[in-house]
Amino acid sequence: METKVLVCSCNGTVELGGAFDASEAAASGLAVSPVTALCRREMGRFLEAVAGTDDVLVTCTQESALFREVAAARRSVAPIRFVNIREQAGWGRDGASAAPKIAALVAMAATTADEAIPTVQYRSGGRLLIVGDAGAAFEWAEQLHGTLSVSVLVTGRAWQQLPAQRRFPIMSGDAVEIRGWLGAFRVGWQQRNPIDLDACVRCGACVEACPEGAIGPSLQVDAERCRGHRACVEACGGIGAIDFARSDTARDAEYDLVLDLRRTPAFDFDDPPQGYFHCGPDPAEQLQAVLKLSTMIGEFEKPKYFDYDARICAHGRNGKTGCTACIDVCSTRAISSLGDRIQVEPHLCMGCGGCTSVCPSGAIRYAYPSAPVLGARLRAGLAAFRKRGGEHPSLLFHDGEAGTALVESLARGSAAQGSTTQKLIGRGPADRRPSAPGLPARLIPVAVHHPASVGLDLALAAIAWGAASVTVLFTPDTSEHYAEALTRQFETGRRLLSAVGLDGDRLRVLRTGDRLELTEALHGHARIALSSVGRAATFALPGEKRRAIDFALAHLSEQAEAAGRELPTEVALAAGAPFGSLRIRQDACTLCLACVGACPESALLDGSERPQLRFIERNCVQCGLCETTCPEDAITLQPRYLFDQQARSPRVLNEAEPFHCVCCGKAFGTRQMIDSMTARLATHSMFGGKAMRRLQMCADCRVVDLVSATDEATIHDYTGREA
Repeated sequence: METKVLVCSCNGTVELGGAFDASEAAASGLAVSPVTALCRREMGRFLEAVAGTDDVLVTCTQESALFREVAAARRSVAPIRFVNIREQAGWGRDGASAAPKIAALVAMAATTADEAIPTVQYRSGGRLLIVGDAGAAFEWAEQLHGTLSVSVLVTGRAWQQLPAQRRFPIMSGDAVEIRGWLGAFRVGWQQRNPIDLDACVRCGACVEACPEGAIGPSLQVDAERCRGHRACVEACGGIGAIDFARSDTARDAEYDLVLDLRRTPAFDFDDPPQGYFHCGPDPAEQLQAVLKLSTMIGEFEKPKYFDYDARICAHGRNGKTGCTACIDVCSTRAISSLGDRIQVEPHLCMGCGGCTSVCPSGAIRYAYPSAPVLGARLRAGLAAFRKRGGEHPSLLFHDGEAGTALVESLARGSAAQGSTTQKLIGRGPADRRPSAPGLPARLIPVAVHHPASVGLDLALAAIAWGAASVTVLFTPDTSEHYAEALTRQFETGRRLLSAVGLDGDRLRVLRTGDRLELTEALHGHARIALSSVGRAATFALPGEKRRAIDFALAHLSEQAEAAGRELPTEVALAAGAPFGSLRIRQDACTLCLACVGACPESALLDGSERPQLRFIERNCVQCGLCETTCPEDAITLQPRYLFDQQARSPRVLNEAEPFHCVCCGKAFGTRQMIDSMTARLATHSMFGGKAMRRLQMCADCRVVDLVSATDEATIHDYTGREA
């Protein structure tokens, strides 16, 4: 099956010359058809393309809704994809030299993979709880009660008149706690108000009876005014809605949706659960939230963005905590500790991928798309860029919504630049694009679900595949700590790249929402002479994070050596880097091997038949579990990257003279450990005479000695005396 590519020049504003070679395209499974006005007078070309079952790729995103509508009207079954070569390549100051980038964008969009991604289900019946001040809460409840099943929880001192008709339940309380997600919220609160609004018939008798005027129109009792006359209780009579002796004030209920009108949100983290809307007292934000709420009834699904392998997770062992990187970076609190492993609640996960980027072992992996699938797209794009004569390309990762809008806005011009229409009048076909700066010709934009999912493995692999640099763009609506976490990773990456001769600012993190700032950052960086690797790698990105990094660094090392550069044996890294060695204080280490049992990555090994502690540096993720487990405090982490092949082979960190059983002569334990143990217990009352000697026996001889002893008291002796 081939991919039919409809490449539109958008009325001649995009230069396509040199972007495609017919024979090369056909060899890659692409049937390229240049057009000029696909969405208007050449719509017939699109109808011809979607008439079959082949994939169709349209190089226009502006009219994607129109194309999908037309295809649906013709009952087309052909898969249709879109890529924007206009704002991302053809428009801007460098549009005339953007042919290699156009080829790269098309190649990436045409690279597909059948990848089954599990989904997470949500079910919402429209049970909405509105929390906050009575005035705004009642107003929105009146608007929504016909569409949603509305309940109102009034907080604070409310003097708003209750609605004349009971159209929805009204409660009052404070100390509100909200947990859960869309379709499964559990809300708890404290009902301080002695008047149960659910039982109240709203006759107003209590308001009239209160001598202090402590009961307002909302039928809440002001505790500061109330003097305890209890006239209101008598006025309520048989209704029984007022009870000052109420002891069961804790209330809770389940809801599908929550509209929070309070100033302080219920969740103190950046990305609250789906189905929860905090808009505070701002009417405009309240309106936006209400418009979304009205559509959130039914069954929904989203991708399960991650895969988790507990076997190699370095979070904990034997009650000791090691790595907490994923828990610390998660902005939705979807990740929690279960002792020796983590738990990820897929309903709370928003797919940022920050956990997968900071995970040192690759125990938690991104799945939307997976690293191998995204790697295949990048490799295809970079290869196409080189084939069309491009040199030293750079990659710009951004999210598919706010990031895409910001990146593409750089090519559209502004009011300050004058009318684009006027500028196009009288110009020739080769110079009809807007005069906005656009993107540099060598900068290839790559949209991902969230920029935090771009980790060190993908960035280093991109450099090995021929990218001169990698930039990750965060917009202000993303959590700042994601950019900080990736910056720390990229600092490690820059040190490693510098060691193989690739100096310069090759791994960058930007966080901005300003067009001018982004323009200067991108074009200023493009003016720096950063060259790509001499020969691009061809390896496919593996799913294992550590192996992907090894592949990339191995190729970059080979290229550095081929260029005559002498590589260092090791590179010192900052604390927290996921690579390194261990320092062992041999005078303190007794070779108890507790560290071996604590290591989740099999980086620490015993000596099989000899009392040894061996270490495979390639496997170490510097989680610190061995350091915290060691009873002698003999282990210290040493962050570094070892380029030597020795990193892959076990090496001995410590070894000792074996201790031989005093009875049979069999080797067991180490002399240092037995001597240390006997020295510590020498003054203990329970370890005198034969008991001390048994510490110097192997397990078999110790049992024989215990059974054969006739001159020592046993438990049976004491049992007999009591009888």
